Amino acid sequence: MIEVTVNLLATFRTDRFKQELQQIPEGTTVGSLVSTMGICEKEVGMSLVNGRHAPMAYPLTHGDVLHLAPWIAGG
Repeated sequence: MIEVTVNLLATFRTDRFKQELQQIPEGTTVGSLVSTMGICEKEVGMSLVNGRHAPMAYPLTHGDVLHLAPWIAGG
């Protein structure tokens, strides 16, 4: 198991959390972690790992900090 810090932004916090330290199996990807939180990958507008853009297939490692934000519409 590895530990990662997950930060949820905007509407992703609704009925979830703002920041949480999670223990996950080694080899877990951003996409698989997103799915375990009940978030559809298509809803994710931005995913950052340690401040850098990370695709859903990005494998998380011990100590990573993941930020997830939904798509935001405006005009």
